[in-house]
Amino acid sequence: MSSKNLGRSTVLLVISELIFNLSGYVIHSFLGRILGPADYGRYGLVITMTTMIIILIGNGIPTAMSKYISEIFETNPRLVLVIKRQAIILQGILITTITAIFYFSAPLLANVLGDPSLTHLFKISTLIIPTFAAASFYFSWFTGLHQFNTQSIQKTLRSIFRVVFIVGLAWTFKVPGSIFGYAISAFAVFLVGFLQDELKYTRRLKEAAKTQDLSLQSTFDHKKLLNYAWQIIIFFLAYELLISIDLYLVKGILHDDFRTGIYNAALTVGRIPYYIFYALTIMLLPVISKTTSANDHAETNKIIGQSLRLMVILLVPSVILMAQFSKPIIKLFYSAKYIEAAYPMSILSYGVGFLTIFYVMSFVLNGAGKTKIPMWISIFGVVTNTILNYVFIKKYALAGSALATTITSFATMLAILFFINRDFGVILKMKSLLKITLAGILMFLTTLLCSQGSIIFLLWSTLLFAGYLLILYILKEITADDLNYLKNIVAKKKKKTEIQEELSGNEPSA
Repeated sequence: MSSKNLGRSTVLLVISELIFNLSGYVIHSFLGRILGPADYGRYGLVITMTTMIIILIGNGIPTAMSKYISEIFETNPRLVLVIKRQAIILQGILITTITAIFYFSAPLLANVLGDPSLTHLFKISTLIIPTFAAASFYFSWFTGLHQFNTQSIQKTLRSIFRVVFIVGLAWTFKVPGSIFGYAISAFAVFLVGFLQDELKYTRRLKEAAKTQDLSLQSTFDHKKLLNYAWQIIIFFLAYELLISIDLYLVKGILHDDFRTGIYNAALTVGRIPYYIFYALTIMLLPVISKTTSANDHAETNKIIGQSLRLMVILLVPSVILMAQFSKPIIKLFYSAKYIEAAYPMSILSYGVGFLTIFYVMSFVLNGAGKTKIPMWISIFGVVTNTILNYVFIKKYALAGSALATTITSFATMLAILFFINRDFGVILKMKSLLKITLAGILMFLTTLLCSQGSIIFLLWSTLLFAGYLLILYILKEITADDLNYLKNIVAKKKKKTEIQEELSGNEPSA
């Protein structure tokens, strides 16, 4: 996939990601009001713990599958089906084991958090593990096939299912209902993905495999999946702990459901920029995997450089606006009852910006097969964040936790950028960094003069964002090439490979 088509597909995924995260904030906004701070904090603890387990463990094998399929899906459909079958077997064994362990560990988890009443909620949340894993498997499958449009549809449908089931059941059954709704919505997404695959993609692959050159490789060593997966699993484990350990330490050290709920609100809203740019990770892993396997260094470096620069340009104003308008944002999402979350959120916003760069660039290295680098950086981040949180929470409470996470995020970002520069020779030029910094400072100073009204801040945010981009255009950091790039990313693809056309059901090009 060229950088031009990468951009177009990224836009589609970003739009679906925006819809998905909008639905998430609709859910959190309703749950915050329906449940109240204490029960909302309990909901956050249970859901965060369960999804953390499935994300860090359940995504290892599907991610490995996606990497290897992305390298050969255009040329060897028979091997694609072999890899998929092996991944299903390995994933089934792993998820069954993890689900059983989690269910019987529910009392232990509740006692560790100092609240035995969480046991029942953890047992209900066990249902999330197999359903979430099944849905995520097909998402990774479509990633390997580069079917990003299908992923966009899948993500949008998931948004609708989440709002309907989670909010609907929370309204009637409170915390248990909201957790059960999470599992039902994931199962519905799995059914959609399963039907899409069986009726279209797998059928096309089987037809293409019948005419495949028999001299092509048709066997695959499942140990390659496992070897790649365990490193990805440790990376996900360390990363999820890195971004979630502060919430658990707030609960464990302060022993206060109300303040845990307040911090969960700050954490949830503060992560908006991170969730938006998550779409880039979906794109970069298979694309970088394909370009590096083909030894196309020029295209690899172009994609990395373009992604890093545009991400920083868009992250800077997003983070500043989130931090400066934290009070009206918290009121908008959660009501005035959660206003105490505004200060820690204003600190966390900067940490989320640093963490977003680290996470996206980690998938560049993962796609290139350099999985141990982000893995070790994440482990370093967990240890550092735990120590700093333990010290700062006791001294500064919620603000201390936010500060600890921000410091740790900055350190991990610097580490990943060092290795990106070392291995690919890609780094943000000092001239560009200075221009972006200048525009950001001017934007920050202007926010000090703006109203913090509950609605007017949206207008100010729009104007300030436009002003920031205008400054960069005047400084020639945003150029005609960037504008042409934005035009190109909305242009339709004019060429497809034969396999891609067969997968979509069209006739091959002449």
